[in-house]
Amino acid sequence: MNLNERIRAFITLGHFFEDLPKVEFKAIAKKANQENGWFTEESTALAFQGLQIMLNENKLQEWVSSYDPEPLEAKTVGVAMAGSIPLVGFHDFLSVLISGNRLKYKPSSKDSVLMDFIHQRLVEIEPRFTERISANDQLKGVDAIIATGSDNTSRYFEYYFRNVPHIIRKNRVSCAVIQGDEPSSEVELLGKDIFNYYGLGCRNVSSIFVPRDFDIPAFLDQLKPFDRVLDNHKYTNNYVYQKSLTMLNQEPFLDTGYLLVKENKNLVSPVATLHYSVYETLGALKQQITAQQDKIQVIVSAQGWYTGSVPFGTAQLPQISDYADGVDTMKFLVAINKPN
Repeated sequence: MNLNERIRAFITLGHFFEDLPKVEFKAIAKKANQENGWFTEESTALAFQGLQIMLNENKLQEWVSSYDPEPLEAKTVGVAMAGSIPLVGFHDFLSVLISGNRLKYKPSSKDSVLMDFIHQRLVEIEPRFTERISANDQLKGVDAIIATGSDNTSRYFEYYFRNVPHIIRKNRVSCAVIQGDEPSSEVELLGKDIFNYYGLGCRNVSSIFVPRDFDIPAFLDQLKPFDRVLDNHKYTNNYVYQKSLTMLNQEPFLDTGYLLVKENKNLVSPVATLHYSVYETLGALKQQITAQQDKIQVIVSAQGWYTGSVPFGTAQLPQISDYADGVDTMKFLVAINKPN
């Protein structure tokens, strides 16, 4: 297959999801939920929406035009996928195949249903991908590796794959910058960044920066529509556990009945918990963020006013060129096929 044929196959895949019959969507969403209780029908629908954004014909063509993805010799690239949110490994899946390489992927045990579904649909669209894609329990005999995991598993990946070109991703979190005068419509959008996927993704907002004298209780009142997260028993169990632990440790906190809010400079917060940190000036805020930049996946602010941020409500809808950890995956994949 040449580049245009590969692109065309993925554009067709995007159209497939746009036209997916409701009954078929519900069937695959139910199967995914049986594998992973965090993957509700709403979460799967959001993941499919993100996939369609990536596979928009104009955006896909524009993205690819920035590279020269026609390899001299196709390499076998291993991809160890995470399973924190539905289809979190899709961008790597897409990048490896668009770059003209062969894909050997290890799906997460928490997200094998949806990845296998994507795999099968793509092969039906373009049968020549059959020999270029394989799902595996182990990633041996690869020419390069892309692996996503925790800070602990990243050490294993870095050692095991030290002799091949690699991208090893570690834990990342996301944060929001609040001015204090955002209208309720903006707060509602921020709520999506906090609660979509129950806060499990690296692009979910787990910490907010607020100005001195910010009215946090009033802010939390505007998040009330998101109390529906309690419909998921796994989220509720986490909420109850974190509340019990916080009370046992005698930590000060605010409680909405579905979210615990604590003043804490640590960007990482447990499920059902949101941290906040107070800033005095924009200069001080910039210093706070810069000091933790290597842990931040994305920053959100109202309409993207803060430099380097994206608008509220878009954290979980990344563009195709929004690379995890800021590492250009396509540049890496094209480079392994070029002579030194």
